[in-house]
Amino acid sequence: MAKGSPLEQRLRVTFKNPALLQQALVHSSYVNENPGLVPESNERMEFLGDAVLGLVVADALYAAFPGQDEGKLTELRAHLVRRDTLAKAARKLELGEALLLGRGEDDGGGRKRPTNLSHIYEAIVGAIFLDRGLATARRFVLTSLRSELEDIDAQKFPMDPKSRLQEISQSRYQDTPRYQVVDTQGPDHARRFTVDAVVQGETLGTGSGRSKQAAEKRAAEEALERLEHRSDSEKAGLPGACT
Repeated sequence: MAKGSPLEQRLRVTFKNPALLQQALVHSSYVNENPGLVPESNERMEFLGDAVLGLVVADALYAAFPGQDEGKLTELRAHLVRRDTLAKAARKLELGEALLLGRGEDDGGGRKRPTNLSHIYEAIVGAIFLDRGLATARRFVLTSLRSELEDIDAQKFPMDPKSRLQEISQSRYQDTPRYQVVDTQGPDHARRFTVDAVVQGETLGTGSGRSKQAAEKRAAEEALERLEHRSDSEKAGLPGACT
């Protein structure tokens, strides 16, 4: 067991620079409500962690499924790095309790929100990579996702977020989701896109990423989360469930 803080013990990683771990815990809502208290949110670290995570998972799948082609490996990787998989790993590590959130986000259930949990997991991966290097980051990813890696079946696994959103929207609303780029920032070599996922003229999710594909994926994840909440509200008969 690694020494250090309770969080480091759960991660089984002792940081040489604890400030990197602290940075990984800062949600943008905390920065917005506490200007000047922390330099920035964990979004840059999340971007880095997403890339490291993709590399580690791709390498593991390449070794585990030598007979699969590039298309199938891409689908398997998408399943392993999707929001719900990462959120599940984050819950096991109790990362939600460590998040630094703004009061509004905290009161609104932000510590249990799957999107927040998946993002903090990616930020933690980025922090470990910066502090301890690729080998330690790889060990953390493979350990924390071990059960998902062992259980994955190359022939049968859940669809990626965009495919799941399309299936739900077609069955529920007889409509196909549209993805609209609503903002583009940054120079050509570091462009960041913001995309809306729209069903029947309603924006159900918004996502940002360094590519349109990444932004669309996150928009679809947010849309799925909203539809799941709407479905739960309808089952419970809560007012405003159809809005």
